Formats: sequence, structure tokens, C-alpha cells
Amino acid sequence: FRNTLQQNLCVSMLREGFHYSFKEFFSLLQRWKAARLAAGPDSKLWLRRSLEEQPHKLKALKEHLTRAEAAQRADQSVEVYENYLALAKFFSEPEDVWLRHHFYELSLKVASKMDSSRREAEASEHLAHLHLEQGHLELAQEHFETLRHLSEGQSWQDESGHTHLSRACVCLCKVYTLLAQRQLQCREYREAIELLKQAYEMAKEGGNKKMEAESAFQIGRIYQSMDNQTNAKQFLNTFTELSTTLGDVESLCKAYKATAKSLESEGKIDDSIEHLQKYLEVCQMNDLRENLQDAYMCLGSIHFSRAQYDRGCEYFTLAYEIACSLHSEALIEKAQVLLGIARAHSMLPAYTSHLLRNKPPNISRLIKWKATRENE
Repeated sequence: FRNTLQQNLCVSMLREGFHYSFKEFFSLLQRWKAARLAAGPDSKLWLRRSLEEQPHKLKALKEHLTRAEAAQRADQSVEVYENYLALAKFFSEPEDVWLRHHFYELSLKVASKMDSSRREAEASEHLAHLHLEQGHLELAQEHFETLRHLSEGQSWQDESGHTHLSRACVCLCKVYTLLAQRQLQCREYREAIELLKQAYEMAKEGGNKKMEAESAFQIGRIYQSMDNQTNAKQFLNTFTELSTTLGDVESLCKAYKATAKSLESEGKIDDSIEHLQKYLEVCQMNDLRENLQDAYMCLGSIHFSRAQYDRGCEYFTLAYEIACSLHSEALIEKAQVLLGIARAHSMLPAYTSHLLRNKPPNISRLIKWKATRENE
């Protein structure tokens, strides 16, 4: 009879006096078995290799657990923390997420009892990212807020030079944005706006102007959907300013188009056209072909709505030509339809005039026009 690696490691820990390590080691193996049994034979968990079948993982557990226990006895909290953190990072495979979570929890527990709050902040950040990966937004929010609270007034930086505080703010911006999207799916617009305002403030505090701009844009769009054009324009103007500062031409296009929509809803058609012209100019200056096609379509539509059919035809024709150069069937078809409608409307007054006169020359001219379909 030959002992398994698991049995040998357990015996070794007990012989060396690492009773807590043995207890933790054995508990984790039992937890895996219980989870597998609970999932049942038809589950994915049942088909995965158990920890007992992965020697390198068993050895890593034994090595770091015993080191942590020895450090604990020597009252070396930093080393205890480092060993738990090393285990959390070691279990990086998707199937080991429960182990990663377990050791991040242990590292946070140890860090919270240490004099320096920096390691507690870092442990909270690790746990927050893990919860974010799993979609546990409220838990991620809680730990990122802890990171932010502990980092306030500190000059801690990572290797890339970013402060812990700025990282916390940027991550909270992401979490609040995701929470807002969840509210939008339930059509809870006011709750979504409040969350996005928090995201906006976090991006601002974290010094991330790109995220600040995007938050402002999303708030503006929601206000548009609620027909609150005053507030919509306030945030869209902020978005425009930030996009200009960043030199982000794609965002600037979005800003001018969205602002034009709000102005049109308020009946300020001339101002709306002015913003669409700015949208057009940005596209032309930066050779944004798809956006340029869209700008021509928007201008064609707004002139059409004012019964300026000839002007509408001009823009729809330009939109059609660009759509052809882009080889986009969807854009071509849409431009064709709107151009056809606008052209029909532009010809309607002359056509109706000939009908109403109801004299042989007029009727003859209409018949001739129908036969040749020439644009007179």
C-alpha cells in the first residue's frame, strides 16, 4: 500500500507541528468534495479535476500555509499576508476562483489587523476586482469604497505611477456605470442618473477626463429620453468641452449630434442645424467617412422636416454617394429611400400645378414627363 501525495502532505504538516495548516488544507479539500457532490454528476464541476489530482496545487497549498503559520507564530504579520496573497494569485485559473476568493479574504483579514493601512487597501482592491469579474457589483462597490477611504490623503502609487486613490475612483466610476446600466434595463431612469452622477464625480476625482466625459454623455442621453432637454444640454455641453480638451474627434461628433437632437426637440431648428454643421465640419476635417455619411443624412432629414425638399435632396445625394463608396448595402438602401421621398416631395408642387390647370398643354407635358422620367 502506498500513500497518496495528499496523505503524505497531511502527515508532514502534522509531524512538523503545523496543525492550523493541516486543518486549513484538509478543510479546503473537503469543501471541494462537498461542492462537487452538491452540483451532481450532470454538472461541469463534476467533470473537473479535483485538487487531489493536481499535485502542484497541493504542494503550493502546503508550502504557503505552513509559511504563513510559522510567520504567525513569530508575529510577522507582513509575511503572513504575503503568503496568503501569493496563494490567491497562484490560483489564477477560472476553475479556482473560489480558492482565489478564499485567500484574498484571508489576506484582507490579516491586513486589517496591521498597523499600516496600505496593505488593507491593496487587499480590498484585489477582492473588489474579483467581485467585479464575477458580476457582484454591490460587493465590488463596497471594497472599492474601502480602498478609496483608506487611500485618501496618502501618496501611495503603483509601478505605473498611478495613485491608489485615482485607481479607486476610476474603478468606482466603472462600478457605478454598470449599476446604472442595470437600472436602465428596468427603466428606472432617475436611479440610473443618480448612479451616473456618482460615476461622473468619481471620474472627476480620479482625474480621468475620458471617463468623466463618457459619464456626462450618458447622463445627457438619459435626460433626452426623459424629454428634459435643459438638463440634457447641460451635460452634453460638458461632454463637448471635455471632448474638445481631449482632442477626441469621435466623441466630439457624438456631442454635436446629440446636442442638435435636444435643440430640435425644443423647436430651435436653426441652432440644431448649426450643431449639425459643426458635426459635418469635424467629419470633413478628420476624414471620418461613416460619420460624414451620417451627418449628411441628419442634415437632409432636418431640412426635409422643414419642407426644404431641394436642400434635403442635396444632402441625401451626398449621403448616398458616400454610402456607395463605403460599400454598405444598409446605408445605401436607407439613403436611396429618403432621397426618393425628398425628391418626390420637391416635384409635387409643379406636378400638382399642372394637374390643377387641367389644360391640354399641361396634361401633355405630364404624360411626356411620365414617359421619360426626366427631372425638369
